[in-house]
This record gives sequence, structure tokens and C-alpha cells, in this order.
Amino acid sequence: MDYSSENQYPPLIIYNRVPKTGSTTFANIAYKLTGANNFHMLHLNVTYKNMHYLTILDQQRFVRNISLWKEKTPALYHGHLYFLEFTRFGFPNPIYINIVRDPIERLVSYYYFLRYGDDYRPKLKRASAKDNKTLDECLLTKGKDCDLERVMWVQIPFFCGHSVECLKPGRWALEQAKTNLLNKYLLVGVTEHLEQFIAMLEVMLPRYFSGAYDLFKTTNLGYLRKTKEKHPPSEQTVAYIRSSKVYQLEQEFYEFAKAHFRFLVARTHTKDEEDRIVVNGPIFKYEKIFPRRS
Repeated sequence: MDYSSENQYPPLIIYNRVPKTGSTTFANIAYKLTGANNFHMLHLNVTYKNMHYLTILDQQRFVRNISLWKEKTPALYHGHLYFLEFTRFGFPNPIYINIVRDPIERLVSYYYFLRYGDDYRPKLKRASAKDNKTLDECLLTKGKDCDLERVMWVQIPFFCGHSVECLKPGRWALEQAKTNLLNKYLLVGVTEHLEQFIAMLEVMLPRYFSGAYDLFKTTNLGYLRKTKEKHPPSEQTVAYIRSSKVYQLEQEFYEFAKAHFRFLVARTHTKDEEDRIVVNGPIFKYEKIFPRRS
């Protein structure tokens, strides 16, 4: 289907971005395309203690607001928000996209980001700027910034949704997150393969992402927001994290998401002589079309 017309589907995309997964890089590419591709991009700020979820009333308000706000369609909404099922409020679901990252790499990036910030807004003081303990030291002293249930149980809730069970590290939330990823998301990429993610979105949603791949390859937008100072965790720290239930659940989800993404990528594109991604053409055709017409 040709998505070039403003009046054609899809009118809404939600990128409920997981923190520290390359989301700023991707969002900035999308912002650069709003003018040329003529769509709206809106940042959703969930202000209540940065908890990433909405009350049931705010869920309803949000769903009704963006579903009926025709003046702002087509639109891509982005923000740190848990998955939200629109159909329970009587509206069709938007197209969901997202990106995931290796849980330990994401944790290390997040931990040091809280202390040192990044090169995107270098002068902004971060929440734990006065605390210079390494992640190793934090885990030894059981600091709140390295409480694994608090800072590692992240990616699964973002895909699981607004149920209270999604907040609890456990198998139910993991399986719900997997189900939502397969059935509710058009595409979920991984941070280390952001190039492939962008290339696939350009073909699947050209109404929004036409030109995204060239922006990523030829400008300085690739991998913005690098944490200024990071210390690799020790082998003991890595072993301790890997022994935890939270890590094992998050790692299983990450491996599941990565395997699914690689499965999709392997069957949809190749690379040319200049190492640029080339998306394969369709492999289907229509035969025996009746009734026959001359």
C-alpha cells in the first residue's frame, strides 16, 4: 500500500521509547523528517515521578485525545511510556515501534548517565551528580541507584503494559511482554543494529521515514547522546548481576526480541558493494485472477 497520502493509514505511530537504548538518536532523525514528510511529532511527558505509567483515567484521556485529534495527524508520538492498549477504550491501536538493548549495557549506561550526563546536553546537572561511586562500589554498598529490581526491571514493563503484574519481576510479565512484542508492535529493533531498524522502517512506513536511512548514514545524527564517563563493571559485578532473577528475566526478553528482529532482517534485506542496506523486493505475485477480463 502507498502511504504517501496524508489521509491514508497509518495516522498514528507511538514510539514508547525505553531509556538508554539509542532513543535520542532515533527521535532526532524522526524530528528532522517532519518537514519533508509532512507529519507531526509530539513528545509525551509523563510527569508523575517519572514512573512511565498513567492512571486509568489518564490512559482514557490520552487515548481519546490523540485518537480524535485529527488536526495533528499523521503523527508520531514518543515518550517513556509503558505499552497502552487502545482497544480497551474503544479505539484502534496505533502502530507501535521500539528499540531494546542488552540489559547490562543499558544498566551501565543509565547508572553513569545519572552521574555524569552525556555529550548531548553537557551542562545539565544530573540527579546523582555528587555521587561518584562506581557501579561496583554501589552494588557493594547496596545503593538505590543499583537496586536491580528498580533499575534493571525496565524493558519488560515497557512492553508488558499498565497491569500491576507488569511491575513485578516474574514470568507472567515476561510472557506478556513477549506476546505484546509479537502481536502489538510493527517492529522492535536492537541498539547495536540501529542501521537495520531505520532501513526497515523507511520501507515499511515511508510516509514517515522516507530519507531516514540517508540521514543516519551521511550526517552526524548517528548515535547521539553518549554517556560522558563510564567504568566497565568488574567480572565479579557482572557475575553478581547475572545471578539475579531480574537480570535473567530481562536477558531472556532481550534475546527473544533480538532473535525475532534478526529473523525479520535476514529475510528482508542485503548489503550492496558500498555496504549500504538494500531491501529485497516482494516475493509474492497474483495468479489465476477471476473472472477473466479482456
